[in-house]
This record gives sequence, C-alpha cells and structure tokens, in this order.
Amino acid sequence: MKLLLGIDYGTGGCKVTALGEDGTFVGEASVEYATYHDHSGWSEQEPQDWWRSLCTALRKLADRGVDLSQVAACALDGSTHNAVLTDADYKPVRRTIMWTDQRATAECEMLRSGWGERIFATCYQMPAPTWTLPQMMWLKAHEPDALAKTRHVLFVKDYVRYLLTGEAATDRIEAQGTLFFDMGKGDWDSELVELAGLRMESLPCFIAPTDIAGRVTAAASEATGLPAGLPVVCGSSDSAVEDYGAGAVEPGDLIIKLATAGNVNAMTAEAHPHPKTLTYSHIVPGMWYSVSATNAAALCMRWLRDTWGFKDYSQIDAEASKSPVGSNGMVFHPYLQGERCPYWDANLRASFTGVSIASTRGDFCRALMEGVAFSLRDCYRTLEEMELPVKRIFLIGGGARSRLWSEIVANIFNCTVAVPTPGDASFGACLLAGTGIGIFGDVKEAVAKCIHINRMISPDAHAATEYDRLFARYRRFHDALAPVYAS
Repeated sequence: MKLLLGIDYGTGGCKVTALGEDGTFVGEASVEYATYHDHSGWSEQEPQDWWRSLCTALRKLADRGVDLSQVAACALDGSTHNAVLTDADYKPVRRTIMWTDQRATAECEMLRSGWGERIFATCYQMPAPTWTLPQMMWLKAHEPDALAKTRHVLFVKDYVRYLLTGEAATDRIEAQGTLFFDMGKGDWDSELVELAGLRMESLPCFIAPTDIAGRVTAAASEATGLPAGLPVVCGSSDSAVEDYGAGAVEPGDLIIKLATAGNVNAMTAEAHPHPKTLTYSHIVPGMWYSVSATNAAALCMRWLRDTWGFKDYSQIDAEASKSPVGSNGMVFHPYLQGERCPYWDANLRASFTGVSIASTRGDFCRALMEGVAFSLRDCYRTLEEMELPVKRIFLIGGGARSRLWSEIVANIFNCTVAVPTPGDASFGACLLAGTGIGIFGDVKEAVAKCIHINRMISPDAHAATEYDRLFARYRRFHDALAPVYAS
C-alpha cells in the first residue's frame, strides 16, 4: 500500500505521520528542537535545526517499520509569522525570529499610531510583536546588515521544502501571517513590504496548499531516505492545517487547541476581522477562521517538565490527579512569553498565586493545567463578543492526549468536546498530500474519508459550576497584576 507523509513543524518540534491511502494510521515520530532566548522576550530558532530534526524523525519512522520507499507524496505545514532570511544561495543570514518573540513592542506602538487603520483595513490584523512586519522593522533598526544581506525570504515549512526540492514558493494563508499581505488583492502589499525593510523581489511566489511544489532531489533523498522524485505538496500554516485535519471544515465548527501555544478558532463562511483576533483563510476554499490565541499552553507543561525534573508528562498527570478542582486555592497564569488574546500585553509574566505551606507538587501541576485552560477560556470571551456561531467543538493538540487536561478544558468551557484522531497538523498535511496527487477528489472528501472521533468528553456539572467561579478569580488576579508588570 502506498503511503502519505505529513511533516509538521510546530513551535517546539518536528512531527512526521504516515497514513495509508485509505487514511489508515501507519506510524509517527517526532523530534524536539531548541528555541533560543538570549534576552528576555526573545525567541529564535536555527533553521538548520529544522532540517536535522526532519532527517532524525524520518530515521525514527523507518526504524519503527515504516517503509519510506512506499511514500507516494508528502506535504508540510509550519508555525507562521517566522521569516527565514537567506542570501542569494538560500543560506540563512541569521537565526529566525519566532512568532512568540516580544522584542518589537516599540515598532508595534509606532505602527498602531501611524499605520493602524491602514494595516487593519488591508491585512485584517492589528500590529503586535507576533507579526513579521514589526520583527523586520526591529531588524532594520538594530541589525540592518542582516536585511542588507537578504536576497530571499521564506517561511519555516517553505524553507524546509526548498531543501527537499530546490524550489521556492509559499501559499497565501502563510503570507497572511506577515502583516504585509493584502487580503483583498491576494498579493503582497508593496508599501508595507518596503516599510518592513524588504524588497518585493525577495518574496516568494504563491501556489495553493494542494499544489505540487516540487520533487525530492537526489541529495535530499540521500539525507532523508525519501524516494528521489517524490512529489512534495505545498501545505500551509500549522493552525490552518490542524483545524482542517481535525475535521473543522464547516462554518460553526470551533477548535480548542492545547499545543505549544493555545488557540480557540472559530470557522466561518466569511472573514470577520476584529482588532483582538487573528483572521485567516481556511484550507477549504472560500471559508475563513478567526483565532483568539494564548502564547503558552503545552509550552507551560514542557517548562514544568524541564525545570522541575519530571521524567515525562505522564508523571505530571499523575501528580495533578492528586489535587482537587481548584488546586487547593492555587492559580497559575501562563504568561511565560507575554500574552496575545485578549490582552495583547507583552509585559505580562507567568505567576503562581495562592501558594501556601500546605501546597503540594500536585497542586502546582493541576494549577498549571487549569491556568492554561482558563487562559483559553479568556481567549474565547472575544469570540463570544463577536457572536460567532458555534455548532461543534473539537479539542486538539498534544495536551489533548491527557485525559485529565481534556476533562479540565471541558469543565472550564462547560461544553461537550470531541477529540479527533489523529486530528493534528501532521495528519492534516497527509490529507493535503493525498489531495495534491489525486487520491482524494478535494480537501473535504479527504476529511470525510479519514477523520475519526476518538472520544467525546462532557462536562461535570459540579466541576463546571466551581470553575465558573474560579475563572472570575483568575481574571481578577490578572487585572491586579497587569499594572505591576507594566511599571
């Protein structure tokens, strides 16, 4: 049986998934890579780490019995906003500034005061440090040599795909993450590109997420184990591909995402730009989705694992299960890297409050889970204010593998959630690969044939009532601490 390969570049690592042509799960492997925080608020990655992680993940996949010679096509997705600046030979001129980076606050203030209305009308977004435009403006002010050396600009998945195929391109959903893409015209905005300190000729051309972008070269085949000549389908941004891969393909579908970052995404039939949300095109042509996002979700769990000496996430789960609803009075705010929705405040910092002499490791673990879920509920408030319809709710991301964390989310939102399987970005990329080579008639047919619901989680009425009270307390702590962090 021929295989489909999905390659996902999340904020914290690379994951590869192999499916049969009928959507049957065959295997997966993942590899983490480093994010460098040389200064407070900075987040950068080394592009060569992405390539090494792919090669390692594919070796793991092969070691687990997946025959890479049987792969019929692959597709990629990646975290967005992250510009890979390269020279004329497509070699990176510096580390890539990641979407979690918070350094460009002064540039955002300038953009909001002088360009805010123009940018929102053109790009459907308001300036914030997460966007490529202010990141490039920071480089223009502080590292002009980097921009002077730049001849080509790609984005995470596009850069890796170039290494696989020798062909450079991007898709329009990815381009929407730059803040210099004109949503109405569907093309780069030359004035905003110039404001970013870039050249129009340095930007890639556009192809569709299901277009074949190139084929694996002989050199890439030797490095990765993938067949030379393998069709490589374009793919798109990770949030678009994971929403699609989870089965959220109808207006009224809602995604709650517990990955490195956390999202609450509402699928819509048309664009609903809002100053406090992000607005993107959907993989399904003609559809859109509105994003309300927190900077740190499962990232907080990774931080807890690495700094507190836990062996793995299951150990954190076991400790958290010993603590009751409300973590014996402890509250966690997950602002490890400032915060996006609904506050858009780069000064916010994470905190545990309500700690007492009686607090246990389990209380800290559960408070972290509850705090991330409260942050997602805080994000959802903006979508509620926008009165976007909600018909079905899907819970996705690595955090959804934790039954306890999934139950906490269902209780804090007080709603029934469906957990799809595999339901992640690498799975969605597999479906794009299959659509790109004609195995599926279109992207919706691929979902209909391949998506499955692993489990449904309904809220506990008592826990939901208690969490509703505690959410108000969570917000009061934020309101009290925000002025302190700003001073």
